[in-house]
Amino acid sequence: MSLPAPLMFTVGLIDQITKPIAKISQQFNGLASNYQTGTMKMASGIGGIAASGYALQKALMPAIEMDRALGEVKSLGVRESALKMLTYTSYKYALKYGKSATEFVKSSYDIQSAIAGLNDADLSAFTLSSNVLAAATKADAATVTSYMGTMYGIFKNDAMQMGKGAWVERLTGMTATAVKAFKTDGKKMADAFGALGASAGLAPLEEQMAIMGTLQATMQGSESATKYRSFLAGVGKAQKALNLQFTDANGTMLPIVDILNKIKGKYGDVIDVAEGDALATAFGSQEAVSMVKLLLNDINGLNGSIESLGKVKGMKQAEIMAADMTDQSERLAQSWYVIRAAVGTAVLPAFNSFVGWIADMGRDVMAFTQLYPELTKYMGYAAIGILGLVAAGGLFTLTMGAGQMIMTTWGVAAMALSAISAVLSSGLVALRTAMFAFNMVLVSTPIGWIVLAIGGVIAAVTALIYYWDDLIAVFSDWGWLNAITGIFATVWGGVKAIFNDTMNWIIDKLNMIPGVDIDANISSANIPSVAAIAPIKTSVARGGITQSLSTANQQKSTTVGTVNVYPAKGDNVNIPAYLEMHA
Repeated sequence: MSLPAPLMFTVGLIDQITKPIAKISQQFNGLASNYQTGTMKMASGIGGIAASGYALQKALMPAIEMDRALGEVKSLGVRESALKMLTYTSYKYALKYGKSATEFVKSSYDIQSAIAGLNDADLSAFTLSSNVLAAATKADAATVTSYMGTMYGIFKNDAMQMGKGAWVERLTGMTATAVKAFKTDGKKMADAFGALGASAGLAPLEEQMAIMGTLQATMQGSESATKYRSFLAGVGKAQKALNLQFTDANGTMLPIVDILNKIKGKYGDVIDVAEGDALATAFGSQEAVSMVKLLLNDINGLNGSIESLGKVKGMKQAEIMAADMTDQSERLAQSWYVIRAAVGTAVLPAFNSFVGWIADMGRDVMAFTQLYPELTKYMGYAAIGILGLVAAGGLFTLTMGAGQMIMTTWGVAAMALSAISAVLSSGLVALRTAMFAFNMVLVSTPIGWIVLAIGGVIAAVTALIYYWDDLIAVFSDWGWLNAITGIFATVWGGVKAIFNDTMNWIIDKLNMIPGVDIDANISSANIPSVAAIAPIKTSVARGGITQSLSTANQQKSTTVGTVNVYPAKGDNVNIPAYLEMHA
């Protein structure tokens, strides 16, 4: 049995259009999902590789930093044995004082540059002394390292006689003792000896340190060096001008305490203006006279400081002061750093070989591009094409995602519109209920009855006006009433006008009452006559249009019979799709 034409059309539409579109949509969704999955896997793989490389680099970073610092020192021709000893010493220093082992190694670069010919032990000793003194005197390692180089240049002979390692340890201890005794710091002392220069060789180290330490109680380090240098430069000719002996039989300058005692013996404890001018003329500088005046105030104290500094043999005082300033939390941090550096140093050669091999691949790639320029060009085109396909896939995924977002937004908007419609419907129901309640209140109150009475009067007058012409036509058949009717019609026309104005005024006032809304603009001009609507009344059958349609439908009937549908395959009939299309 053949199916009806509308059903055949629906089934054909589902088979030919709806189902293929659904398959295409499913394929597009699958394509987008596969691309997204592949992209995520690729990103995860790249992220894993990058994270592994970053984690490995961070784990080896202490060893890498130490390797860089050692490389700088190695560039000066330092032996591998000296570098190993320097590394070990830097670890001990970091663990004991909580300072950077890397900075320790870097400071040895300046030591090696300033002092040539240091053996393995001397390089480590100079570097350790410099860094311990920096920690003890609140100076930075670079300043103290420069100070060590300057002092070695001035007292090189003493260092060679005593031994470089022993001499630098004694220098470190003496400097720390002077800083503690004279309330100065390592930077001021370094500035003083840097400004003093070669003139410092004219007197023992402990004497010079005591003199400039005493002067630094009232002035800066470089200023103390200026005054002392002026004194040293003029002491030779001053002895002749003052007729005092300031040198021994060998021409070596006497200790500063002996010189001060001789000046004191000639001028007394206090030097007046004239005596000061004489001393300035003798030494050739007011700076020298200023130093003499300051030191004359406490010769015994100066002598005690010189003797105390002369007794220093090692760097114990510097170590004590550095230990007192050590932060234990810094020690803990540096211990973790040292452990990572020590372990990483063992792994670093293999890591450097692997990284170097990868870096060498860049050289090989560059050589390949030079040997095969055409092949390189086409390989570049292929890479660009692959990247273009990847970008196209990303654009497709972006489009699909944007479509889903738009549909989701549309669904949300539809839900919002439905909610608004429901709210409005609820509002109308509530308004209707309120109006009904208000009408009930009007009926149950005197004001309500007044309003209803006025409404009844308005309705009666309106009916009279509406049917006035029919009434006139009926009464006009009575002859004796014609005259009366004419007179009454004239009078009635004026009454109607007055009545209309009065009713409109009353209605306007009633509409001012809350809940009352009467729309009745009474005017006889716009009211049709009974004769005008009579043809309509007579032409409409009883029961109206509804009854006519019902009668017509009862006169016809259509029988379709039994419809049997036998689908060839179960999956060809998509019931939900059919219902959707039929709807």
